[in-house]
Amino acid sequence: MEAERLHGQSRRLPDFLQSVNLKYVKLGYHYLITHLFTLLLVPLMAAILLEAARTDPDELRYLWIHLQYNLVSVLVCLVFLVFGTTVYVMSRPRPVYLVDYACYRPPSELKAPFNRFMEHSQLHGGFNESALEFQRRILERSGLGQDTCLPIALHYLPPRPSMAAAREEAEQVMFGALDTLFRNTGVKPKDIGILIVNCSLFNPTPSLSAMIVNRYKLRGNIRSFNLGGMGCSAGVIAIDLARDLLQVHHATYAVVVSTENITQNWYFGNRKAMLIPNCLFRVGAAAVLLSNRSADRRRAKYKLVHVVRTHRGADDKAFRCVYQEQDEAGKVGVSLSKDLMAIAGEALKINITTLGPLVLPVSEQLLFFATLVAKKLFNGKVKPYIPDFKLAFDHFCIHAGGRAVIDELEKNLDLRPDHVEASRMTLHRFGNTSSSSIWYELAYTEAKGRMRRGHRVWQIAFGSGFKCNSAVWQAVRHVKPSPQSPWEDCIDSYPVEIIDGFPQQEKKESL
Repeated sequence: MEAERLHGQSRRLPDFLQSVNLKYVKLGYHYLITHLFTLLLVPLMAAILLEAARTDPDELRYLWIHLQYNLVSVLVCLVFLVFGTTVYVMSRPRPVYLVDYACYRPPSELKAPFNRFMEHSQLHGGFNESALEFQRRILERSGLGQDTCLPIALHYLPPRPSMAAAREEAEQVMFGALDTLFRNTGVKPKDIGILIVNCSLFNPTPSLSAMIVNRYKLRGNIRSFNLGGMGCSAGVIAIDLARDLLQVHHATYAVVVSTENITQNWYFGNRKAMLIPNCLFRVGAAAVLLSNRSADRRRAKYKLVHVVRTHRGADDKAFRCVYQEQDEAGKVGVSLSKDLMAIAGEALKINITTLGPLVLPVSEQLLFFATLVAKKLFNGKVKPYIPDFKLAFDHFCIHAGGRAVIDELEKNLDLRPDHVEASRMTLHRFGNTSSSSIWYELAYTEAKGRMRRGHRVWQIAFGSGFKCNSAVWQAVRHVKPSPQSPWEDCIDSYPVEIIDGFPQQEKKESL
């Protein structure tokens, strides 16, 4: 048996060495392509300097005299150079800076541990045994922890969803995030020139943006927008809209508020495809302060680099994969299709095909292009090359839509566990907070002290429609967590180990 064991080890050793060698070959290739320009420029500059050293002084004097006689040509060239430089500088997009952001941290009395969640579902009386068992299984595999929160209206027995309660939830989360943002930045509400609010399922009249204008007495000429029905990726859409508006309106601030309202959108029926959101969605909101003022660069955290949006709404299957409707009993809920992950994968491929050339190093783009050419030549027999986005980004904020979403992106993008740590821990601590989840994830990275100057962050979110949207940020300084960070009271206990959807300690306690 010992001989067999040694034989097995010797058989596996070459495979290991081969993988190590392949790794170093790829690293060498990336280094060569990345520094190719420098490697070619150094010999060229050396040759020019050697040639200049051998040049006769009389030839240099003759060249100077020749330029003096062609002064008009020289001046014309200089004028065109200055004019061209001015046009280029004036036509460049204005940089958009993220000064700071704040995430709402719900009070402890709103926590909904699994036992209480299931107890309330059972006592409600509207769910049959099959629906209750389905919810229990979803919770176990969801990746959520015991500290996620639900709005106060759903803690009553029976629950008390109403327009007044939904307004109360909206005010609590939006004003909570905005109060923290204004306190941390010192910006006065009257200085805000642009306000964008996105909330998919709750759109009252007056709008949520009007509620904020009324609360903080924002100025009368503010450009305010309210985005509804756009799903969990609407936060990136709101950032994109804010960026476009900041290109038009000079020296101003834009505030983006991203949230979702649960109170009036809880599903009380028994269709399983519509019960999943009950198990995943939780209370949360984020408020983001953007600026196009050059004076804000020194105190800003990030600079917006790219926004790439992909919309698959023209495809009927993609359009209906996340769909709000009534069930057979007339109860309203959001239905999730069994094809959701496949549709999300297709949207992701299209999105990264557009994003890749903007962010990937030349070495990865060459490999990707070579694979496409080979695939055309050999009639699709060549396996498609998945670019290594780890070479383009230092941090990943993947929308915490659920455990399956994070697992799928980790696998498809070939990410390491530390790359998806922020997403998994956000899902565990706060649940799926819809469009604001990517900001809780960014706050996690900051709270861990991992954000350094020059680091690039990829925020990627999926939403109904079906949409896949990406935002790329670059840190302009070493970023520290802002006061009243959502992770302020618990960051030292994270990351936690999650097995079958439960941390070890919680699993023991449940037994």
